[in-house]
Amino acid sequence: MDVSSVLSDDDYDVVSNPGQRSLESSTADFGHIPTQNVCEPPPSQIARDKFDSVSWTANDIQAYVRKVLGIATPTLLSSDTTKRVYIDGMFDGLNAGHALRLRQAKLSFPSVYLIVGVYSDDQLRSHGYDTFFPHVERCEVVRHCRWVDEVITDAPYVLNLDFINRHRIDYVSLEEGTSVDPGCDKARLKGYDAMKDQKIVVPTRRTPGISSTFPVLPATCVSSEEPQTMQAEVYDIGPHAP
Repeated sequence: MDVSSVLSDDDYDVVSNPGQRSLESSTADFGHIPTQNVCEPPPSQIARDKFDSVSWTANDIQAYVRKVLGIATPTLLSSDTTKRVYIDGMFDGLNAGHALRLRQAKLSFPSVYLIVGVYSDDQLRSHGYDTFFPHVERCEVVRHCRWVDEVITDAPYVLNLDFINRHRIDYVSLEEGTSVDPGCDKARLKGYDAMKDQKIVVPTRRTPGISSTFPVLPATCVSSEEPQTMQAEVYDIGPHAP
């Protein structure tokens, strides 16, 4: 079923994930997310009132992607070809902002196989960041998100073309404003800039007003005696936020 029917105002339909395997076969070998249809319940009226992005249909999201990529007509984004889209992060305390961004990435094209890379604990520590949840738990939370088709547990901290080619990735999903965000890690920005040079970046838009109870600060900025749980009104999937 064409994902363009998802989340119209009158009908919340089923998103199909073509080409995936059955739940039984996936469970048997733990290969990747199973093939069952993905159903999206409608958001509450409170969520609609507070967050614009929850009501964006697949058509809305794809129209924005076409505009950014300079694609004039929807027919150039054929539903016959599945796009392999990649998104990465630490996902330490996955919140509504993360989920809404994953949703945008999944609906960027008529047919998307969404691959999510999760940074390891060792990688994050080597760049001066602590996590609240261990790597295996962060991967499991992402794995159970309805929009995710595959989780890469050894994601590189800095994206490179070798990784892109090895995983046959067509596009990298990047949140707007990341490249000019002074709080974003400079090492990771180099990788994202390289992807922009290849013209394979597709945008997602931020959802303002998302609260997070697990902001992750650089380890050098938080003493062992200070509580690390606090309330924040910013979210991202980079090390400067959950």
